[in-house]
Amino acid sequence: MKVKEAMNQDVITISSSTRPPEAFQKMYKEGVRRLFVMDDEGEPLGVVSYSDLIGVLGTIRPTAKDAVSLQITDIMSKEVITISSDAGIEDAANLMLRADISGLLVLEDGKPVGVITKTDICRMVAAELLVPI
Repeated sequence: MKVKEAMNQDVITISSSTRPPEAFQKMYKEGVRRLFVMDDEGEPLGVVSYSDLIGVLGTIRPTAKDAVSLQITDIMSKEVITISSDAGIEDAANLMLRADISGLLVLEDGKPVGVITKTDICRMVAAELLVPI
């Protein structure tokens, strides 16, 4: 099975000017655990996860000077690990395990077209293994 058959086609993104509290609100609203930080041309600059945001937002007071000046680029992971939409599911699973991450940005012709997560792979495997009674 190919990545494009199991991926979510919604790539939820934010700009590098997004503040961490706004990113957290968007993550909550969209029901996702990662946001891809994109530049003005749509190229990925980084990725920020739920745990990245909780780690930072949980340690600052709302009135703290750091809370006002903190940028998403200060806390995002600058390495965005990607996979081709034509790659196999096994390749995606192995890549996530080796990199110790839970999601990959899916590219087609160099452009983001989706996201595949460990949860997507588990759902696919479960659907294949379950036998109706």
